[in-house]
Amino acid sequence: MSNKENFLLECYQLGIIKFGKFTLKSGIESPFYVDLRPLASDPKILKKLSFFLLELISINDFDLICGVPYAALPMATAMSLESELPLIIKRKEAKAYGTKKLIEGIFSKGQNCLIVEDVITSGISLLETIPEIEKEDLKVTDIIVVLDRQQGGKKLLEERGFRVHSLFNMTEVCEILRKNNLISDEEISRINDFLKGNQVQFAEEKRLTYEQKLENSTNSFSKKILEIAIEKKSNLIASADVLTTKELLDFAEKVGPNIVALKTHIDILTDFDFDETILPLKDLANKYNFLLMEDRKFGDIGNTQELQFSNGIYKISSWADLVTSHVIGGENSLDCFLNVGVIAILGMSSKGTLTNSEYREEALKIALSHPNVIGGVCQNKIPDELLLFTPGVNMETKGDNKGQQYNTSEFVFKNLKTDFIIVGRGIYKAEEIEKASLDYKIAGWNSYIENL
Repeated sequence: MSNKENFLLECYQLGIIKFGKFTLKSGIESPFYVDLRPLASDPKILKKLSFFLLELISINDFDLICGVPYAALPMATAMSLESELPLIIKRKEAKAYGTKKLIEGIFSKGQNCLIVEDVITSGISLLETIPEIEKEDLKVTDIIVVLDRQQGGKKLLEERGFRVHSLFNMTEVCEILRKNNLISDEEISRINDFLKGNQVQFAEEKRLTYEQKLENSTNSFSKKILEIAIEKKSNLIASADVLTTKELLDFAEKVGPNIVALKTHIDILTDFDFDETILPLKDLANKYNFLLMEDRKFGDIGNTQELQFSNGIYKISSWADLVTSHVIGGENSLDCFLNVGVIAILGMSSKGTLTNSEYREEALKIALSHPNVIGGVCQNKIPDELLLFTPGVNMETKGDNKGQQYNTSEFVFKNLKTDFIIVGRGIYKAEEIEKASLDYKIAGWNSYIENL
């Protein structure tokens, strides 16, 4: 095996190429996705990359080197350090203050600048970058690229008179990965079709049934809610955002036959009494076979959460089957939730929420690794190992004046692959609560069946 092949395999281990179904900026669905930014986090690989790239050209032909922002900047910097070619930096946007320059660095008119790019696709971004460098009276004759996706970019640039040097193209990558049993023939076939400009046919993504999830489940509370769903043909969780015990019990009586769980905010009750509130509520849960889900949204250090869970007037640990908890306190903060199923808050449905993609990614890692966690609350797809609980579901898609945003049951089952819908105002604000809960039960179950 050549040094170049070994190097590609090292890069591959960093996850720079993924195979599957990906939507590109253009909206086109691609069978692979390339992201070379992780290379900058491994100094040894970055250094090797600079060697391989510099071997593609004669450094004596160039006076300067410039990386296209942002992914190619670390590559160009490493090449500059190795070759001692001076580095200039091309900004994406000119500063609104100071010199307002697009090109930063020390250079002279007439110098020849080597352009470095990570991936070339259509070549359009380079055709936009090069004139901005040429405006400084610098020459551009050659472009180095780590990966040519073979989608016309190299040909376009060469037709414009530029020499394009690529370390790898996608065909070479596939050949090396196939030799090492890292890619299937089916994936290669899809990629070849894609590179020829053909529309790729992806296998339809199938969701697991409740029966399949039940078979795979190891958590007793996950099993319970799935068993109830199958028995009652329901995936509905009704949110009881009411203020008195009477309202809570009346609500539970009306929706009980149609739900898998009743979601409570027990601390908003104005007349809470353990014996008068919880004991009859548990009787109703047994009568109608639904779980009690206390939406406490714990979000503190483990010791404090343990006290909040087990003590105080609510004694949540003594009656709740499920609780919701943020994971901002870290994985160990969830250890206190014994004999209860934890639903991790991975994302929120309100407009302007701070639970961005980076937060969700880290929260998801904790949720997947902790044995107490059975699922997550989120507005995005999550792995099949977890149950997805989706709030903000309403027959109407419009939101409210407090930032709440709604989705229909059809949308969340089709696009998010949700498992359980959480409905609040659509039921408890309805004129006929029992009928509304039945309507949502039927709509949710039909949406689940249609999207199997």
